[in-house]
Amino acid sequence: MPRIGLIAGNRKFPLIFAQEAKRKGYSVVAVAIKGETHPGLGRLVEKIYWLDLGEFSRLFEVFSNENITEAVLAGQISPWQLFRPQVKNNPELKSLLNSLRDKRADTIFREIARRLEAKGIKLLDSTFLLSDYMPEQGVLTKQKPAAGNLADINLGLEIAKEIGGLDIGQTVAIKNKAIVAIEALEGTDNLIRRAGRIARAGVIIIKVSKPAQDMRFDVPVVGLNTVKSLLRAKAAGLAIEANKTLFIDKEQSLKLADRKGIFITAV
Repeated sequence: MPRIGLIAGNRKFPLIFAQEAKRKGYSVVAVAIKGETHPGLGRLVEKIYWLDLGEFSRLFEVFSNENITEAVLAGQISPWQLFRPQVKNNPELKSLLNSLRDKRADTIFREIARRLEAKGIKLLDSTFLLSDYMPEQGVLTKQKPAAGNLADINLGLEIAKEIGGLDIGQTVAIKNKAIVAIEALEGTDNLIRRAGRIARAGVIIIKVSKPAQDMRFDVPVVGLNTVKSLLRAKAAGLAIEANKTLFIDKEQSLKLADRKGIFITAV
């Protein structure tokens, strides 16, 4: 049975990866982050090691001791972790962060990938077992975008690709061809809530991959929490990029969207 390492961030992405890996014949050794990773992950993997983010250097030690040569990074680490004293006072993390020209997501993750590979551990495409979770092009809900929504979606795609190319965020909110909000460190759910406060109702959310998306990390993900945020913001709908966005809890999410009359489309 092939063995694979899992660097597990928050939410359900790591759980789904572990489930699919087990179903497809892999044995998973997980490194989980205290305060971030779902506690249920331990039931889905062969072994799990719980580390504080300040124990960053032990990641390499764990995989080396377990003879792991390939690993996946699934799930996010909350951006506010960058500002914790445990991170700023950790010599190795401080050295890593200070060596970077900026602290954008891709910059940080690429350096982690480089250091893993220097230790003989290859970081893989995080979606290589999850093609069933990535919708193809088409409207996913019973509710279809209205004719007037299409102009907002097209504008949103253009703007989202621009900010993605700058590695600022992957999501924008549009209403009546006005750019209501763009995503930065706060994440998609907070962006949606902020857009709802600004635009009141009827905003459209567009989430895409980056133009040069590195599929090893920071892959766009939506799910039930996204739909709940759309409802709280009284949004009209959501457009995601087809074949490049992980849709978690898809069936449950679409049922809720259908019940509330919002559209979700993959474009």
